[in-house]
Amino acid sequence: MAVQARVSPWIAGLSCRCPRCGKGTLFDGFLSLAKRCPDCGLDYSFADSGDGPAVFIMLIVGFIVTGGALIVEALYSPPYWVHAALWIPIAIALPLLILRPFKATMIALQYANKAQEGRIR
Repeated sequence: MAVQARVSPWIAGLSCRCPRCGKGTLFDGFLSLAKRCPDCGLDYSFADSGDGPAVFIMLIVGFIVTGGALIVEALYSPPYWVHAALWIPIAIALPLLILRPFKATMIALQYANKAQEGRIR
């Protein structure tokens, strides 16, 4: 049996691929996980990213939108409707664009680090 090269959890996660083989898809829908990898057969029942990706996304998008709005206000002082027209679509679109890769990366890191529920012995 040939030894398979280890897949980077960062590359597998950001490309939304299987954390074991790096080829199969991780998702069935937008955010719903597939039951198993179509290529290597890895069962995805271990995967539970929880609220981790959402927390990181809120911090990142909040920083970008708030910082951007403050910079635009300080440099150009546009009317409030310009801020609304600019920052509301960005605040909606940016989390939707990065949520899937963040969730996949958290799952790939769980797999790579063999993360399990905490147990008291």
